Amino acid sequence: MKKLMLGNEAVARGAYEAGVKVATAYPGTPSTEITEFIAKYETMYAQWSPNEKVALEVAIGASVGGARSITSMKHVGLNVAADPLFTVSYTGVNGGLVIMVADDPGMHSSQNEQDSRYYARAAHIPMLEPADSQEAKDYIKEAFTLSEKYDTPILVRLTTRISHSQSLVEIQDPQEVELKPYEKDVMKYVMMPGMAIKRHVIVEERMKKMTMDASSMSINRADYKDLSMGFITSGIPYQYVKEVFPDASVLKLGMVHPLPKDLIQEFCSKVDKVYIIEELEPIIEEQIKSWGLDVEGKDLLTVQGEYSANMLVERIKKEDLQLKTPEVLPQRPPVLCAGCPHRSVYYRLKKLGKHATGDIGCYTLGALDPLKGLDTCVDMGASIGMLHGIEKARGSDFIKDWVSIIGDSTFVHSGITGLVDVVYNQGCSTVMILDNSTTGMTGHQENPATGVTLKGENTNQLDLVKLCESVGIRRVRTVNPFRYKELEEAISEETQIAEPSVIIVKAPCQLLDKSGSFVQNYIDEEKCKDCGMCLKLGCPAIKKHNGVMMIDDTLCVGCNLCVGVCKFQAIRKVGTRS
Repeated sequence: MKKLMLGNEAVARGAYEAGVKVATAYPGTPSTEITEFIAKYETMYAQWSPNEKVALEVAIGASVGGARSITSMKHVGLNVAADPLFTVSYTGVNGGLVIMVADDPGMHSSQNEQDSRYYARAAHIPMLEPADSQEAKDYIKEAFTLSEKYDTPILVRLTTRISHSQSLVEIQDPQEVELKPYEKDVMKYVMMPGMAIKRHVIVEERMKKMTMDASSMSINRADYKDLSMGFITSGIPYQYVKEVFPDASVLKLGMVHPLPKDLIQEFCSKVDKVYIIEELEPIIEEQIKSWGLDVEGKDLLTVQGEYSANMLVERIKKEDLQLKTPEVLPQRPPVLCAGCPHRSVYYRLKKLGKHATGDIGCYTLGALDPLKGLDTCVDMGASIGMLHGIEKARGSDFIKDWVSIIGDSTFVHSGITGLVDVVYNQGCSTVMILDNSTTGMTGHQENPATGVTLKGENTNQLDLVKLCESVGIRRVRTVNPFRYKELEEAISEETQIAEPSVIIVKAPCQLLDKSGSFVQNYIDEEKCKDCGMCLKLGCPAIKKHNGVMMIDDTLCVGCNLCVGVCKFQAIRKVGTRS
């Protein structure tokens, strides 16, 4: 039976058919749906972990325990998991271990275009790369076979275009995979220097063996047609090559590390002109050129963004497609939702003249006009450490006009250690945890602070107040962002105190309110003085239409933030929308 599947859904199906027992992840676009689909299979244990490092460690533990396990993350998440990644390469596995990583060429929802293939090379871990949903499922099963055959974890790389596009997938029955026996083996699983030195030799022998075997693996295949022109490619660029050059010879790589050297040399010896088509970095191209082979790639193509069939036509076929210049549309920058509790925080910070170091999440949108509420945003958990660094550089008086801003999920992910650092090193940062009771930007996933598991079961809820107190914060306040006076007082007071403090700003994400009933506001035209104060909130429900200020009743949820900023009492409640 065939079924139309997202690439991420096909990965989950592959894990199910491969007999996986344990699946872990921290949500991150474009990888999030993998574990959400896995959670629907009752035979697999699935969990959100506090961060990617923990997720990988849990999967490693399950593997050592004899079970097939899988963990999933986006490309920047692999940075967080890099510490155990490099060492599990040395220990190898017991039950098969697959690490899914989803890169984001074009940065549709990421802060950089990192190419995860570098990690495969650096950590000496084999990497597979599927080109459609069918391969996404098949490669997962193949990855577990290779993992156990060669005693190695396997990286499987997706890109956004594979994760979020659909194609037909042949459904098969799941394999019956028994737990492998656990045997204590400190020389294999305890990586003290004396053991690690010996394991490093084994890792190098393993990679040499896989390099030799790669040329005969079915996932690496050469399709010889017109020998005047050929392409070496993998992943989604393979689809573009087949569309534009249907008669050309193609060497499709299913394994992008290690490369099948013998197969590539044979292909290049038979084809007159060979192009390397790979998105992002020239990783395949540089290796092939290092072997003395004449190929062409990045001198024609780019290391930035996604490729397309049109790009190949223009850059390689040298045809002018005379594509129309896209119409210039009014810009629609991303904004905080109408009724978002974060808007109130940024408005108050701006009113008080405060600066903020920021983090990754919905609240990052507060950096944009008109709120301009963030000064920095680097990576998950960076806000607290960066403010501490500013204090150490410029003194405690300087940061009396500063706070760090972090979400509840991000605080659990990697903010806790930053707070411990502030306390330990006698800083006086004011940290604002914007607790909206969800992991908002990736689609409302649960986290340890919500008290609900990935499978929807109630569980122990992390108490953020007690946690902050336990690491040494004596001043912890919880405020409602819609109680404006209390919020302003908390910010003003805590930033002036010569010790670290935490303000937990707690209100649920507006999108989680499923009641469907809101008390809305309207603008009284007779009282409105057209001062524009309400526009400074950046609320998408407030607009100026035909010269008149108005509130869009399809968007307004009646948070009343605009009521508080109108000096002329021109904004009032109008009624209930269901």
